[in-house]
Amino acid sequence: MSNMTKYPGLAAVLAALAALPAWAQDAAEAVEEVAEAAPALDTGDTAWMLISTALVLFMILPGVALFYGGLVRTKNMLSILMQTTAITAMCMIIYVLYGYSFAFGGSDSAFFGGFGKLFLAGIGPDTLSGTIPEYVFVSFQMTFVCITSALIIGGFAERIRFGAVLLFVALWATFVYFPVAHMAWDANGLFFGWEVFDFAGGTVVHINAGVAALVGAVVLGPRIGYGKENMAPHSLTLTLVGAAILFVGWFGFNAGSALGAGATAGLAMINTFTATAGGILGWVLVEYLSRGKASMLGGASGMIAGLVAITPAAGVVGPVGAIFLGAIASAVCYWFVAVVKNRLGYDDSLDVFGIHCIGGIVGAVGAGVFCAPSLGGQGFAGDRGMAEQVIYQVMAVGVTILWCAVVSFILFKIVGLVMGGLRVTPEAEREGLDLTAHGERAYHY
Repeated sequence: MSNMTKYPGLAAVLAALAALPAWAQDAAEAVEEVAEAAPALDTGDTAWMLISTALVLFMILPGVALFYGGLVRTKNMLSILMQTTAITAMCMIIYVLYGYSFAFGGSDSAFFGGFGKLFLAGIGPDTLSGTIPEYVFVSFQMTFVCITSALIIGGFAERIRFGAVLLFVALWATFVYFPVAHMAWDANGLFFGWEVFDFAGGTVVHINAGVAALVGAVVLGPRIGYGKENMAPHSLTLTLVGAAILFVGWFGFNAGSALGAGATAGLAMINTFTATAGGILGWVLVEYLSRGKASMLGGASGMIAGLVAITPAAGVVGPVGAIFLGAIASAVCYWFVAVVKNRLGYDDSLDVFGIHCIGGIVGAVGAGVFCAPSLGGQGFAGDRGMAEQVIYQVMAVGVTILWCAVVSFILFKIVGLVMGGLRVTPEAEREGLDLTAHGERAYHY
């Protein structure tokens, strides 16, 4: 009888020892696979997102502030600058306290992010979101709520009380922006589940802001003398400076939404160039054909219209398709600004609805068209065709408009009750909000 037969336990031990090299190799391969699957910090992606975040802030201060500041009358310029500044600061604090959690808190809800990351709980310097620090992702997304909220004030500029606009924005960000951001960009969100293309915020930013601006313009009513007095912009020079800053900053807005320094960011960058060029020339051409002259205000408006239109589509369309998308959006926005607004009589002071909401709708729906490979795009979601993709794009647009319109109307009414009114007195409006609301003037004569 052999020793192996005599001692079966020894045989098992020897067999196990013989198998150790194979087990070790399998274990090493498993560890390697886990390491490859787990996200790791990428310094290149992080550097690009740090820059992108700063660029989006640059869009707000000084971009939006100067763009809007030049469009209002001299007596109201500082009020626009102050509203933009205060809204930006307030939204930053709100986002850190609960906004990030409401949008990206990890809940299973299709509409609400939950309370899991209140006060940025569970996030530290080493916590990652993909290949970048989560703090960087938080900061990037934080600038989006700031600029969206700042855009709204253009709809009812020159007539709203300072305290009322701050309270409205705080409530609006809570009950409108954060739910829509969750729906569009969170993995469990409604639009995300529908595989809707909203690369950088067609629904979340532009349609949202434009609808809220229109609701505010209607609720507050037109400015004193609207349609009778001269309410031309006091400085188109400042308006172009602001628009140019927005153009530059928008590369952080769009290319930054790739959340890394890769191929998609490169596609979003060139699309931002070409769509904006198409938007400028589209507006200038339509304006020239209809009025016989091409204005600087028209050029700046076309610039913004092109930028708005490419925002939801930047990562899914091709550069040539982006040109057409920007040009089409400009033509449609021009019609709303020059024709529809006058016919309906609403006083959207700085054309937030006509450019941001309408341009956002054209861009969101157009993303479902120009993403077609036959048109140079990156393809439809899953096994869809163009018609099905467009249907889902339209559904997301419809949900955003309905939710924002209803909730914004309710919030304006609540703020009016709480503040004893939304609007400044007629005397204050005629004197100008710079002096009556803030005790200072932009210019002294």
